[in-house]
This record gives sequence, structure tokens and C-alpha cells, in this order.
Amino acid sequence: MTGIDLHFEGLTKHYGPVRALDNFTHSFAGGQVHALIGKNGSGKSTFVRMLSGATAPTSGKIAVGAQDVEFRTPQEAMEAGVVTVYQELSLVPGLSVAENIFLGRLPRRAGGCLIDWTLLNRRAGELLSEMGAFDIDPHQAVETLSVGRQQVVEIVKASSLSPKVLLLDEPTSALAASEVEQLFALIRRLKARGVTIIYISHRLAELPEIADTVTALRDGTFAGSLPMEKAGTTEILDMMFGDMPPLEHAVRKVHDEVLLEAKGLSMAPWLTDVSFKLKKGEVLGIAGMLGAGRTELLHGIFGARKFDAGQLVMAGQDITDKSLAERKALGLAYASEDRKHAGLVLDHSIHANLVTAPLRSIARRGLTWVGLERPHVARQIGNLHIKVSDPMLPASSLSGGNQQKVVVGNWLNTSPRIFLLDEPGRGVDVQAKHQIYQIIWEQASRGLSSIVVSTELEDLAECCDRVIVLHDGSVTAEFVGSEIDAKRLYAATMA
Repeated sequence: MTGIDLHFEGLTKHYGPVRALDNFTHSFAGGQVHALIGKNGSGKSTFVRMLSGATAPTSGKIAVGAQDVEFRTPQEAMEAGVVTVYQELSLVPGLSVAENIFLGRLPRRAGGCLIDWTLLNRRAGELLSEMGAFDIDPHQAVETLSVGRQQVVEIVKASSLSPKVLLLDEPTSALAASEVEQLFALIRRLKARGVTIIYISHRLAELPEIADTVTALRDGTFAGSLPMEKAGTTEILDMMFGDMPPLEHAVRKVHDEVLLEAKGLSMAPWLTDVSFKLKKGEVLGIAGMLGAGRTELLHGIFGARKFDAGQLVMAGQDITDKSLAERKALGLAYASEDRKHAGLVLDHSIHANLVTAPLRSIARRGLTWVGLERPHVARQIGNLHIKVSDPMLPASSLSGGNQQKVVVGNWLNTSPRIFLLDEPGRGVDVQAKHQIYQIIWEQASRGLSSIVVSTELEDLAECCDRVIVLHDGSVTAEFVGSEIDAKRLYAATMA
């Protein structure tokens, strides 16, 4: 089925002197999946905001098919058939799948006062079946679904609006490998209906599986576009990065003392014979694509999962068989990739969230109170520059960047020796991300060792002393100091 073409002419967005997107001119053919790639700060988010109606261009034109459009709001974009699914899902956890799909458009019985629940669930079930999501019950609460299934519900919700154009912003960033293929099947169904899909992703290795073309932005400008069959690893990376000058890493002394040693760690089916050393005060990055085993490795080190084989030694002590609580007491800390569900209690106060991890050590004879906890809270708010008017406000009142700082501050209050950080920059703006990595760097200068996992490999290039690459659960490469740059890391993870 033929879809709607998208045309952009001289599309530009300035924020003061900063040109977030500059003179973007390109066309996307209808009824195809177009991958849009670029490193951090390349202009992808600005492009999405303008096409979705969230931000007005400074200049330039957008045409959907033969019709020039000027979207002043996301609602106007949706009415024109342009629908966006963002990386941060917009579902309401406590509502059912059906309620989420038709939120704001719930069918009413005659008279218009009462919701027609039978019709609602039937329509939702039909949409789910059309999209191949036979295993999702429309009556089921969204909060009971995996992140991958929630992503499917989000896209089915978008499909219920009969989109002509669908923007998918990092749709696989939090999915397991099995869930990615299910998502791809859903995208292929939409493509077969003639929907034009803009697919934004950092996961370059998955692009040949789903995209028809790949288009790159670099430093706010159009860097090139190729049919997917002509876009090899070299061509993709050249479009993204161009000729990169060597990254100048700050010269920093890392202690010779080995604080953590992994010896032949295995965890079927995710990890096989993983070995590495972590020195005192070192920031070690772990790079790898979806399904490489990065998060599973951090879970195993922290004690949230058990390794099938291998040995883990911390400061000369074998901790392989120690529990999570024992590892935490020895100085291990872990910040989850999913801060909203595993890192924070959003309904609780900022104060409470900053003392959750160290509560046992703060308490006196098993008792604690606000006054006793207040110095620990004040220290982290001050040291991490958390923007908060009142610590007793709920954590949900903070921006994403400040929420992430609360997660970090909570664990820093335990005085850790090793900090495991899974996607610490996810879902925060560029400035907040730089602040979080600066915090990691400053703590390293004080002797704290960190292991950082990030899908955005540019982040690892900026903050790590050393990076190891995981591919299909095994260590396949290592980069140290001046060897670390994003282009090399991407090439290694895609090899």
C-alpha cells in the first residue's frame, strides 16, 4: 500500500544563538521505515518536536504529502495524521490496556453519560488482534505488563488514531531481545498498511532488520541518506561522525589497587566467560548492543541474579556466594536503568528517597526520624546541586535529571566503594546528563570505582577511563584512554 511522503525544506530551529537544527532539507518516501540516526546533540529530538507539533520551527517548511503544514500543537499534528510514540511511555499504569488505548476517547452509551465498557474492550481487543498482539488482554492492568508489552500497547494506541505518519523515538531502548522481534512484527504490519514510519534509534545493529533507509543528522545538519542495503557499518558511522578528531581525555591517575575482579563469569543465556578487573577510582564503561548482557552482568555483580559459573572477588574477598545485602554492606551500590520503578518511590518525598538505601546505617537502635536523616539529605542536595524548593515534596515533582540525581545521591549516602550505574543518562536532558557524568568523575577522583552501562556510546567516550565491549554475552574488545572514541565503540559493538 502506498503511503504519504514527507517533505522538509530548510527546516531550522534556533534556541538563541544555538542552531539545534539547521536548514534540514530531505524527503522520506511514503509507506517505508526510515531510520533517523545521529549522536547526542545531532538534532534528532528537535526534529521530532517540530514534526510532532511540540515546537514551532524558526523557519522552513514541512509537507505531509502534497499539503504544507504548520503544527502549533501536538493535537494539530495528530489531527493531520502525524502521531508520535516517545521513549518515555505515556501509559497510566493503574488503568487497563483498553482504557489506555482509548484514553480521552472512551466510547459512551446512548445519552453520553456512561462509558460503554463492552464496546471499549471489544474495540481494544480488535486493535490488538489486528496488530498481532494476541497475548495481551484488553482488561489487563498495564502495570502488570513487561516494558516490551507496554511498548506494544503504546504503538497500538497510536495505531488507533489511524496515523499516516508514525514517529518512534528509541522504541527498543528498554526491551529484551525477544520483545524487539515482536515490536518489529508490529512495525511491519503498520508499514504494510501504508504508514510512513520515522524510526529513531541508537541501536545501529538492529537497523538492517527493520529499516528501508537510513538518514543521519550531524551537529544539527543533514549528513546523508542511504538505502539500507547500501548502508554498511562504515557508511553509517561516517555519516554519523564524519572525520572525528581524537577525543582529549582529562589526565587522571587511577590507582593500581584492583578493587573488583571478575573471573570467568557465566549466566545462561546472557553471559559466557566474562573476565575483567576494576581498579580503585576507575570509571569502567560497558558497551554493547541490545541483548549483549550488560544489565544482566550488573545484576549479577550486585547480587540480584546468580552467576552459573565463575568467581567474583572484591578487595581480595571472594563474594561469589554472598547475598545482595552482604554485598551492599561491603560497599556495592546499584542505580537501575528504570529509575521510575526500581530507583525511586515517586509518591514519597525527595527526603525519603535520599535515605532509602542508607536507612539501616542512619537509624539508631532501629529507629529513625526526619531530624536524624536531614543532614544526609542536605549533603546530597548540596553536593549534587539537586534543584528542589522543599525536600518534603514528592520525587515525582522533579525533572528527570533531578530525579536521577536523587537516585545517585541515595546510594552515595551509603558511602559505597563501587557504584554500578545502568543507563544513568537515560531520559534526561543534555545538561543534566553532563552534570550526572561530572558527578561520577568527581567521585572517581575521591576513590570511588564505577561501572557504567550506556546505550549512548558517546557518553562512555566522555566519562570512562576504560571501556570493555560485550557482544552476545562475551568480552570482545577493550579500549583504554585515548583509544576511546564513540566511532570505535560503535564499530566494535556492531562487529
